[in-house]
Amino acid sequence: MGIIQELLKGIQLPRVVKIRQNFKVTEISDIPGTMRQELAKADIGDRVKPGMRIAIAVGSRGMDRIPELVRLTVAEIRQRGGEPFVVPAMGSHGGATAAGQAKVLASLGVTEESVGCPIVSSMEVVEIGKISNGLAVHIDKNAYEADGIVIINRIKPHTAYRGPCESGLAKMLTIGLGKQKGAETCHMYSFKHMAEHVFEMAKVKLACCKVLFAIATVENAYDKISTLVAVPAEKIMEVDQQLLPEAKAKMPRILFDPIDVLVVDQIGKEISGDGMDPNITGRFPTPYASGGLDANKVVVLDLTKETNGNACGMGVADYTTRKLFNKIDFEYTYSNLITNTTPGPARLPMMLADDREALLTAVKTCNARDMSKVKLVRIKDTLHIGEIIISEALLPEAQANPDIEICGELMEMEFDEAGNLLD
Repeated sequence: MGIIQELLKGIQLPRVVKIRQNFKVTEISDIPGTMRQELAKADIGDRVKPGMRIAIAVGSRGMDRIPELVRLTVAEIRQRGGEPFVVPAMGSHGGATAAGQAKVLASLGVTEESVGCPIVSSMEVVEIGKISNGLAVHIDKNAYEADGIVIINRIKPHTAYRGPCESGLAKMLTIGLGKQKGAETCHMYSFKHMAEHVFEMAKVKLACCKVLFAIATVENAYDKISTLVAVPAEKIMEVDQQLLPEAKAKMPRILFDPIDVLVVDQIGKEISGDGMDPNITGRFPTPYASGGLDANKVVVLDLTKETNGNACGMGVADYTTRKLFNKIDFEYTYSNLITNTTPGPARLPMMLADDREALLTAVKTCNARDMSKVKLVRIKDTLHIGEIIISEALLPEAQANPDIEICGELMEMEFDEAGNLLD
């Protein structure tokens, strides 16, 4: 028996039960009808003129029904005589390469076949001006040279800073369409100044570029579209700020707080820019944002296939596994974090042999007053927290909460022969 196994000897994992968290939500049932209605509004679709080449900026990971939203926008532009094409708008993601960004779009379901128009992926940018502190403002060259630009993005709280505009339309303009160079410049003075940079750079682009309109969504607690609006260019900043409080209010959360151990089965860039959303886990990569869960220890077990080795987010966990480590593409991960000047999300947490050892370590070190009553929550990822698993110590709290449904019986955690946690 090794030293680690000796230290963990006698530690017991708690019994667990599956539950369903029920959030009160609204959802748009007719997306095509709502899109047609929004695009038919004055100063939206009628800004498209015959023969115009129009760049559609796309790239938000985890956004509900994004291929459909893009396809409907493409169809509307084409019906009005325009010539649409998609440009990846994701800053430095995809390894900061044109091929990598096209691959990220494909992982989101956005391909030339699925949306019905060309995808033009390039990292080449144009400098179009400067903001008050002298930082340059960059934009994707293909979008800049088009006859019009359309933005499609979801509005939600950012994972590393707070401000009037966080993850939304302004950020898509500033960082998404800024590509690697624009993202790097925007992050130049750290996340402490991100709110002002995003705001000022977006205003420069709206003044200097041919932005026509934007499609904005807000999602409910189950990550389904509950608000969908088309916004003319001159109202983008206003609407971005108006919808942010709604987005924050509609975010899901783990209905137990505080807890001793949070177990996250998988993290990935398609789930959150930080691999797992800090607004859910409470583990933020910077001191400029806060909120979410208070968990004494956090365990991350694996990477998603779709993240392509990008392990951004592992650094805020306390424990992980060799399984995850063996899947890391360090160049892919580091290129993203060098750009945003925040190395913390790529730091290596304590690495254990397998899932079982990682969980035992988290339980042993969680500082619970009574080790027989450890409060543990297990989630698949931060996009899916409707159905979760909780430990026996949380069962009375769950039974007393009308928004929680118990979905099974208490059971022991089970592992396969390799020590991997079973569903």
